[in-house]
Amino acid sequence: MGSVRLAEIIDVLDDAYPPGLAEGWDSVGLVCGDPDEAVTSVTVAVDATADVIDEVPDGGLLLAHHPLLLRGVDTVAASTPKGALVHRLLRSGRALFTAHTNADIARPGVSDALAEAIGLEVGDALSPSGPGTNLDKWVVYVPTEDSDALREALFAAGAGHIGDYSHCSWTVAGTGQFLPHDGANPAIGSVGAVERVPEDRVEVIAPAKLRAHILAAVRSAHPYEEPAFDVFALAPLLGDTGLGRIGELPAPEPLSVFVARVRAALPETTWGVRAAGDPRATVSRVAVCGGAGDSLLDAVTAADVQAYVTADLRHHPADEHRRGSPVALVDVAHWASEFPWCHQAAELVRGRFGAALPVQVCPVRTDPWNVEDDRTEKRT
Repeated sequence: MGSVRLAEIIDVLDDAYPPGLAEGWDSVGLVCGDPDEAVTSVTVAVDATADVIDEVPDGGLLLAHHPLLLRGVDTVAASTPKGALVHRLLRSGRALFTAHTNADIARPGVSDALAEAIGLEVGDALSPSGPGTNLDKWVVYVPTEDSDALREALFAAGAGHIGDYSHCSWTVAGTGQFLPHDGANPAIGSVGAVERVPEDRVEVIAPAKLRAHILAAVRSAHPYEEPAFDVFALAPLLGDTGLGRIGELPAPEPLSVFVARVRAALPETTWGVRAAGDPRATVSRVAVCGGAGDSLLDAVTAADVQAYVTADLRHHPADEHRRGSPVALVDVAHWASEFPWCHQAAELVRGRFGAALPVQVCPVRTDPWNVEDDRTEKRT
Protein backbone atom coordinates (compact mmCIF):
# COMPACT_ATOMS: atom_id res chain seq x y z
CA MET A 1 0.00 0.00 0.00
CA GLY A 2 1.34 3.43 -0.93
CA SER A 3 1.45 6.57 1.15
CA VAL A 4 1.35 10.24 0.24
CA ARG A 5 1.63 13.26 2.51
CA LEU A 6 -1.75 14.76 3.30
CA ALA A 7 -0.43 18.20 2.32
CA GLU A 8 0.19 16.95 -1.23
CA ILE A 9 -3.40 15.79 -1.56
CA ILE A 10 -4.69 19.07 -0.15
CA ASP A 11 -2.71 20.95 -2.80
CA VAL A 12 -4.42 18.94 -5.54
CA LEU A 13 -7.88 19.46 -4.05
CA ASP A 14 -7.37 23.17 -3.45
CA ASP A 15 -6.22 23.59 -7.03
CA ALA A 16 -9.31 21.81 -8.39
CA TYR A 17 -11.77 23.28 -5.88
CA PRO A 18 -10.23 26.62 -4.78
CA PRO A 19 -11.33 27.41 -1.21
CA GLY A 20 -11.72 31.06 -2.21
CA LEU A 21 -14.75 30.08 -4.31
CA ALA A 22 -16.67 28.89 -1.23
CA GLU A 23 -19.64 30.91 -0.02
CA GLY A 24 -18.95 33.12 3.01
CA TRP A 25 -21.13 31.00 5.29
CA ASP A 26 -19.48 27.74 4.30
CA SER A 27 -16.74 25.74 6.03
CA VAL A 28 -14.34 23.96 3.69
CA GLY A 29 -10.88 22.45 3.88
CA LEU A 30 -9.12 20.26 6.42
CA VAL A 31 -11.30 19.36 9.41
CA CYS A 32 -8.90 17.02 11.19
CA GLY A 33 -5.57 15.45 10.38
CA ASP A 34 -1.91 16.49 10.17
CA PRO A 35 -0.84 17.83 6.75
CA ASP A 36 2.72 16.64 7.38
CA GLU A 37 1.68 13.04 7.96
CA ALA A 38 1.19 10.42 5.27
CA VAL A 39 -2.20 8.98 4.37
CA THR A 40 -2.55 5.51 2.95
CA SER A 41 -5.80 5.88 0.99
CA VAL A 42 -8.59 8.27 -0.01
CA THR A 43 -12.31 7.58 0.34
CA VAL A 44 -14.80 9.96 -1.29
CA ALA A 45 -18.37 10.44 -0.04
CA VAL A 46 -21.11 13.05 0.05
CA ASP A 47 -21.46 12.94 3.86
CA ALA A 48 -19.21 12.08 6.80
CA THR A 49 -21.45 9.68 8.72
CA ALA A 50 -20.55 6.85 11.09
CA ASP A 51 -21.24 4.23 8.39
CA VAL A 52 -19.07 6.11 5.91
CA ILE A 53 -16.20 6.41 8.39
CA ASP A 54 -16.40 2.63 8.84
CA GLU A 55 -15.43 2.36 5.16
CA VAL A 56 -12.29 4.50 5.58
CA PRO A 57 -9.16 2.42 6.31
CA ASP A 58 -7.01 3.43 9.27
CA GLY A 59 -4.55 6.08 8.19
CA GLY A 60 -6.79 7.10 5.29
CA LEU A 61 -8.36 10.39 4.21
CA LEU A 62 -12.11 10.89 3.95
CA LEU A 63 -12.93 13.49 1.31
CA ALA A 64 -16.52 14.61 1.94
CA HIS A 65 -18.70 17.06 0.07
CA HIS A 66 -20.87 18.19 2.97
CA PRO A 67 -19.16 19.80 5.98
CA LEU A 68 -19.29 17.83 9.22
CA LEU A 69 -18.82 21.00 11.29
CA LEU A 70 -20.69 24.05 10.04
CA ARG A 71 -23.27 26.07 11.92
CA GLY A 72 -23.04 26.85 15.64
CA VAL A 73 -20.31 24.32 16.44
CA ASP A 74 -18.53 25.16 19.69
CA THR A 75 -17.46 21.70 20.84
CA VAL A 76 -16.13 18.44 19.43
CA ALA A 77 -16.46 16.60 22.71
CA ALA A 78 -16.68 12.84 22.28
CA SER A 79 -20.03 12.97 24.10
CA THR A 80 -21.59 14.78 21.08
CA PRO A 81 -22.57 12.91 17.88
CA LYS A 82 -20.24 14.84 15.58
CA GLY A 83 -17.50 15.12 18.18
CA ALA A 84 -17.54 11.35 18.56
CA LEU A 85 -16.88 11.01 14.83
CA VAL A 86 -13.93 13.41 15.02
CA HIS A 87 -12.45 11.42 17.91
CA ARG A 88 -12.89 8.16 15.97
CA LEU A 89 -11.03 9.64 13.02
CA LEU A 90 -8.17 10.98 15.09
CA ARG A 91 -7.68 7.84 17.16
CA SER A 92 -7.12 5.77 14.01
CA GLY A 93 -4.98 8.32 12.16
CA ARG A 94 -7.74 9.11 9.69
CA ALA A 95 -8.18 12.62 8.27
CA LEU A 96 -11.26 14.51 7.07
CA PHE A 97 -11.31 17.12 4.30
CA THR A 98 -14.36 18.95 2.93
CA ALA A 99 -15.00 20.50 -0.49
CA HIS A 100 -18.51 21.97 -0.46
CA THR A 101 -19.67 25.14 -2.21
CA ASN A 102 -16.20 25.56 -3.69
CA ALA A 103 -16.79 22.21 -5.43
CA ASP A 104 -20.29 23.39 -6.42
CA ILE A 105 -18.88 26.51 -8.09
CA ALA A 106 -15.59 25.17 -9.51
CA ARG A 107 -15.31 23.92 -13.07
CA PRO A 108 -15.45 20.99 -13.35
CA GLY A 109 -17.49 20.59 -10.19
CA VAL A 110 -20.62 19.05 -8.74
CA SER A 111 -23.02 20.22 -11.45
CA ASP A 112 -20.64 19.17 -14.23
CA ALA A 113 -20.61 15.67 -12.77
CA LEU A 114 -24.43 15.64 -12.56
CA ALA A 115 -24.79 16.86 -16.15
CA GLU A 116 -22.31 14.30 -17.46
CA ALA A 117 -24.05 11.49 -15.56
CA ILE A 118 -27.31 12.40 -17.29
CA GLY A 119 -25.58 12.41 -20.66
CA LEU A 120 -25.46 16.14 -21.35
CA GLU A 121 -22.78 17.97 -23.26
CA VAL A 122 -21.86 20.55 -20.63
CA GLY A 123 -21.75 24.25 -21.55
CA ASP A 124 -21.96 27.49 -19.58
CA ALA A 125 -22.60 28.02 -15.90
CA LEU A 126 -26.25 28.64 -15.05
CA SER A 127 -25.39 31.35 -12.52
CA PRO A 128 -21.86 32.54 -13.31
CA SER A 129 -19.55 33.63 -10.53
CA GLY A 130 -16.38 34.07 -12.53
CA PRO A 131 -14.45 37.26 -13.26
CA GLY A 132 -16.70 40.30 -13.23
CA THR A 133 -19.36 38.88 -10.95
CA ASN A 134 -20.36 41.38 -8.25
CA LEU A 135 -17.45 43.65 -9.15
CA ASP A 136 -17.35 47.37 -9.96
CA LYS A 137 -14.82 49.38 -11.90
CA TRP A 138 -14.23 52.79 -10.35
CA VAL A 139 -12.87 55.57 -12.56
CA VAL A 140 -11.81 58.66 -10.61
CA TYR A 141 -10.39 61.91 -12.02
CA VAL A 142 -7.96 63.58 -9.63
CA PRO A 143 -5.24 66.28 -9.83
CA THR A 144 -1.93 64.61 -10.64
CA GLU A 145 -0.29 65.65 -7.38
CA ASP A 146 -3.08 63.94 -5.39
CA SER A 147 -3.12 60.74 -7.44
CA ASP A 148 -0.93 58.67 -5.09
CA ALA A 149 -2.94 59.63 -2.01
CA LEU A 150 -6.20 58.72 -3.77
CA ARG A 151 -4.91 55.30 -4.83
CA GLU A 152 -3.74 54.48 -1.32
CA ALA A 153 -7.14 55.45 0.09
CA LEU A 154 -8.88 53.24 -2.48
CA PHE A 155 -6.62 50.29 -1.68
CA ALA A 156 -7.17 50.74 2.06
CA ALA A 157 -10.94 50.65 1.45
CA GLY A 158 -10.70 47.28 -0.30
CA ALA A 159 -10.21 48.17 -3.96
CA GLY A 160 -7.50 46.94 -6.28
CA HIS A 161 -7.58 43.16 -5.66
CA ILE A 162 -7.36 40.90 -8.73
CA GLY A 163 -6.77 37.23 -7.99
CA ASP A 164 -3.60 36.88 -5.90
CA TYR A 165 -2.59 40.49 -6.52
CA SER A 166 -3.36 43.68 -4.59
CA HIS A 167 -2.80 47.41 -5.17
CA CYS A 168 -3.88 46.98 -8.81
CA SER A 169 -4.78 50.15 -10.72
CA TRP A 170 -4.52 51.87 -14.09
CA THR A 171 -3.59 55.54 -14.42
CA VAL A 172 -3.46 57.78 -17.47
CA ALA A 173 -2.80 61.54 -17.60
CA GLY A 174 -5.17 64.10 -19.08
CA THR A 175 -6.67 67.53 -18.58
CA GLY A 176 -9.71 68.23 -16.45
CA GLN A 177 -11.91 71.31 -17.06
CA PHE A 178 -14.61 72.95 -14.93
CA LEU A 179 -16.32 76.29 -14.34
CA PRO A 180 -17.19 77.07 -10.69
CA HIS A 181 -20.49 78.95 -10.23
CA ASP A 182 -21.81 81.12 -7.38
CA GLY A 183 -21.95 79.08 -4.17
CA ALA A 184 -19.02 76.85 -5.15
CA ASN A 185 -15.89 76.67 -3.03
CA PRO A 186 -13.29 75.32 -5.48
CA ALA A 187 -10.03 73.86 -4.19
CA ILE A 188 -8.44 75.00 -7.43
CA GLY A 189 -9.43 78.06 -9.48
CA SER A 190 -12.06 80.69 -8.75
CA VAL A 191 -15.79 81.28 -9.25
CA GLY A 192 -16.65 82.47 -12.76
CA ALA A 193 -13.42 81.38 -14.43
CA VAL A 194 -12.91 78.24 -16.53
CA GLU A 195 -10.15 76.17 -15.00
CA ARG A 196 -8.03 73.51 -16.74
CA VAL A 197 -6.05 71.19 -14.48
CA PRO A 198 -3.56 68.36 -15.18
CA GLU A 199 -5.39 65.32 -13.85
CA ASP A 200 -4.98 61.55 -13.68
CA ARG A 201 -7.70 59.09 -14.60
CA VAL A 202 -7.37 56.36 -11.96
CA GLU A 203 -9.14 53.01 -12.49
CA VAL A 204 -9.53 50.26 -9.89
CA ILE A 205 -11.66 47.14 -9.38
CA ALA A 206 -13.65 46.69 -6.17
CA PRO A 207 -16.36 44.34 -4.86
CA ALA A 208 -19.82 45.85 -5.35
CA LYS A 209 -20.58 45.27 -1.66
CA LEU A 210 -17.89 47.87 -0.82
CA ARG A 211 -19.46 50.73 -2.77
CA ALA A 212 -20.18 52.82 0.33
CA HIS A 213 -16.63 52.34 1.63
CA ILE A 214 -15.05 53.15 -1.74
CA LEU A 215 -17.18 56.27 -2.13
CA ALA A 216 -16.20 57.45 1.34
CA ALA A 217 -12.53 56.89 0.46
CA VAL A 218 -12.89 58.91 -2.75
CA ARG A 219 -14.51 61.83 -0.95
CA SER A 220 -12.00 61.82 1.93
CA ALA A 221 -8.87 61.60 -0.24
CA HIS A 222 -9.96 63.83 -3.11
CA PRO A 223 -9.14 67.54 -2.88
CA TYR A 224 -12.15 68.69 -4.91
CA GLU A 225 -15.44 69.82 -3.41
CA GLU A 226 -17.23 67.72 -6.07
CA PRO A 227 -15.01 64.81 -7.23
CA ALA A 228 -15.65 63.50 -10.73
CA PHE A 229 -15.93 59.72 -10.91
CA ASP A 230 -17.75 56.90 -12.69
CA VAL A 231 -18.80 53.47 -11.36
CA PHE A 232 -19.35 50.59 -13.79
CA ALA A 233 -20.91 47.28 -12.72
CA LEU A 234 -18.90 44.58 -14.52
CA ALA A 235 -20.68 41.82 -16.40
CA PRO A 236 -19.77 38.21 -15.53
CA LEU A 237 -17.93 36.16 -18.14
CA LEU A 238 -20.23 33.39 -19.36
CA GLY A 239 -18.90 29.87 -19.31
CA ASP A 240 -16.70 30.45 -16.26
CA THR A 241 -17.20 29.14 -12.74
CA GLY A 242 -20.57 29.39 -11.01
CA LEU A 243 -23.56 27.48 -9.70
CA GLY A 244 -25.36 25.08 -12.01
CA ARG A 245 -24.63 24.17 -15.61
CA ILE A 246 -26.43 24.32 -18.93
CA GLY A 247 -26.09 21.35 -21.26
CA GLU A 248 -27.38 19.81 -24.47
CA LEU A 249 -28.83 16.35 -25.02
CA PRO A 250 -27.38 14.28 -27.88
CA ALA A 251 -30.82 14.47 -29.51
CA PRO A 252 -34.20 15.99 -28.53
CA GLU A 253 -36.54 13.70 -26.59
CA PRO A 254 -39.93 13.96 -24.84
CA LEU A 255 -39.92 15.07 -21.21
CA SER A 256 -41.22 11.65 -20.13
CA VAL A 257 -38.20 9.98 -21.76
CA PHE A 258 -35.86 12.54 -20.27
CA VAL A 259 -37.24 11.89 -16.77
CA ALA A 260 -36.59 8.17 -17.29
CA ARG A 261 -33.06 9.05 -18.39
CA VAL A 262 -32.46 10.96 -15.14
CA ARG A 263 -33.89 8.13 -13.06
CA ALA A 264 -31.63 5.57 -14.75
CA ALA A 265 -28.53 7.76 -14.44
CA LEU A 266 -28.66 8.43 -10.70
CA PRO A 267 -28.51 6.06 -7.73
CA GLU A 268 -31.88 4.85 -6.49
CA THR A 269 -33.42 6.59 -3.46
CA THR A 270 -36.74 6.50 -1.64
CA TRP A 271 -37.24 10.09 -2.83
CA GLY A 272 -37.13 8.91 -6.41
CA VAL A 273 -37.54 11.35 -9.30
CA ARG A 274 -40.43 13.82 -9.49
CA ALA A 275 -41.24 15.98 -12.48
CA ALA A 276 -43.59 18.81 -13.39
CA GLY A 277 -44.41 19.68 -16.99
CA ASP A 278 -45.98 18.37 -20.17
CA PRO A 279 -44.70 14.78 -20.59
CA ARG A 280 -44.91 15.17 -24.39
CA ALA A 281 -42.90 18.41 -24.50
CA THR A 282 -39.58 18.20 -26.33
CA VAL A 283 -36.42 18.57 -24.26
CA SER A 284 -33.03 19.31 -25.82
CA ARG A 285 -31.40 22.00 -23.69
CA VAL A 286 -31.25 21.40 -19.94
CA ALA A 287 -30.14 23.25 -16.81
CA VAL A 288 -28.85 21.29 -13.82
CA CYS A 289 -27.77 22.15 -10.29
CA GLY A 290 -26.44 19.57 -7.87
CA GLY A 291 -27.95 19.99 -4.41
CA ALA A 292 -30.73 22.39 -3.43
CA GLY A 293 -31.46 24.52 -6.50
CA ASP A 294 -34.71 26.44 -6.13
CA SER A 295 -32.78 29.68 -5.56
CA LEU A 296 -31.83 29.53 -9.26
CA LEU A 297 -35.33 29.29 -10.71
CA ASP A 298 -35.24 32.84 -12.10
CA ALA A 299 -31.94 32.07 -13.82
CA VAL A 300 -33.47 28.89 -15.22
CA THR A 301 -36.38 30.82 -16.76
CA ALA A 302 -33.94 33.19 -18.45
CA ALA A 303 -31.61 30.44 -19.68
CA ASP A 304 -33.51 29.23 -22.79
CA VAL A 305 -33.81 25.66 -21.52
CA GLN A 306 -36.71 23.23 -21.58
CA ALA A 307 -36.01 21.38 -18.31
CA TYR A 308 -34.23 21.89 -15.00
CA VAL A 309 -32.78 19.05 -12.92
CA THR A 310 -32.03 19.77 -9.27
CA ALA A 311 -32.91 18.71 -5.71
CA ASP A 312 -34.99 19.84 -2.74
CA LEU A 313 -37.56 21.81 -4.72
CA ARG A 314 -40.07 23.27 -2.27
CA HIS A 315 -43.79 23.50 -2.98
CA HIS A 316 -44.21 27.26 -3.21
CA PRO A 317 -41.13 28.12 -5.32
CA ALA A 318 -41.99 25.24 -7.67
CA ASP A 319 -45.63 26.33 -7.88
CA GLU A 320 -44.72 29.94 -8.64
CA HIS A 321 -42.22 28.80 -11.25
CA ARG A 322 -44.76 26.60 -13.02
CA ARG A 323 -47.28 29.45 -13.14
CA GLY A 324 -44.89 31.75 -14.98
CA SER A 325 -42.31 29.62 -16.77
CA PRO A 326 -42.50 26.94 -19.47
CA VAL A 327 -39.40 25.16 -18.11
CA ALA A 328 -40.19 21.69 -16.77
CA LEU A 329 -38.87 20.74 -13.33
CA VAL A 330 -37.17 17.44 -12.49
CA ASP A 331 -36.60 17.01 -8.75
CA VAL A 332 -34.27 14.32 -7.40
CA ALA A 333 -32.86 13.47 -3.97
CA HIS A 334 -30.18 15.85 -2.73
CA TRP A 335 -27.69 13.06 -2.08
CA ALA A 336 -28.31 11.46 -5.48
CA SER A 337 -27.72 14.75 -7.31
CA GLU A 338 -24.30 15.14 -5.70
CA PHE A 339 -23.14 11.53 -5.71
CA PRO A 340 -21.71 11.70 -9.28
CA TRP A 341 -19.20 14.25 -7.96
CA CYS A 342 -17.66 11.52 -5.80
CA HIS A 343 -16.47 9.74 -8.94
CA GLN A 344 -15.20 13.00 -10.41
CA ALA A 345 -13.17 13.77 -7.28
CA ALA A 346 -11.89 10.20 -7.08
CA GLU A 347 -10.63 10.36 -10.68
CA LEU A 348 -8.97 13.68 -9.91
CA VAL A 349 -6.91 12.15 -7.09
CA ARG A 350 -6.19 8.94 -9.04
CA GLY A 351 -4.98 10.98 -11.98
CA ARG A 352 -2.46 12.78 -9.80
CA PHE A 353 -1.12 9.97 -7.62
CA GLY A 354 -1.86 6.78 -9.56
CA ALA A 355 -0.86 3.52 -7.88
CA ALA A 356 0.84 5.38 -5.02
CA LEU A 357 -2.51 6.13 -3.41
CA PRO A 358 -5.56 3.81 -3.41
CA VAL A 359 -8.80 5.75 -4.00
CA GLN A 360 -12.36 4.53 -3.57
CA VAL A 361 -15.88 5.97 -3.77
CA CYS A 362 -17.78 5.05 -0.62
CA PRO A 363 -20.70 2.73 -1.49
CA VAL A 364 -22.76 3.76 1.56
CA ARG A 365 -25.96 5.64 0.72
CA THR A 366 -26.13 8.66 3.03
CA ASP A 367 -29.48 9.93 1.80
CA PRO A 368 -31.30 10.55 5.11
CA TRP A 369 -34.66 9.34 3.71
CA ASN A 370 -34.50 5.59 4.17
CA VAL A 371 -38.08 4.30 4.68
CA GLU A 372 -40.26 3.67 1.64
CA ASP A 373 -44.05 3.40 1.73
CA ASP A 374 -44.55 -0.28 1.00
CA ARG A 375 -48.16 0.35 -0.04
CA THR A 376 -46.93 2.20 -3.13
CA GLU A 377 -45.98 0.07 -6.09
CA LYS A 378 -42.29 0.60 -6.74
CA ARG A 379 -41.64 2.29 -10.06
CA THR A 380 -38.97 0.84 -12.30
